[in-house]
Amino acid sequence: MAILHITDQTFEEEVMQASVPVLIDYWAEWCGPCRMLSPIIEELEQEYRGKIHVGKINIDEQPTLALIHKVMSIPTVSIYLHGKEMKRLIGLREKSELAEAIRDVLKA
Repeated sequence: MAILHITDQTFEEEVMQASVPVLIDYWAEWCGPCRMLSPIIEELEQEYRGKIHVGKINIDEQPTLALIHKVMSIPTVSIYLHGKEMKRLIGLREKSELAEAIRDVLKA
C-alpha cells in the first residue's frame, strides 16, 4: 500500500474506520520542515507496510480537517487507532522517535 492522500471525503473511511493504526502527516508545500520530514514518512511507510497505513493531509487543500483536528503547527504527525488519536508529535522529529510512537500504538 502506498501513502494515502487523505481528504475531507476520505478521512472517515481511511482513518476513522481503519482496522490498523493510521499515521497521518499534516503538511503544506511551503513548509521546509515538512519537506524534510517527507522522506522519513516514506521510509516508515515501507518499514511498517502491512502493520499500519500512512497518509498525508495537505492543510492548504484540506483546511477543514486541520481545523477539526486542531492542527496549529506543521508538520504534525498523528497516529490514530480505531478512530481515536493515540499519539501526536509536533514539529520535525527524528525517525527513531516516530518509529517509537508507532511501536507504542501497535502495542495498544
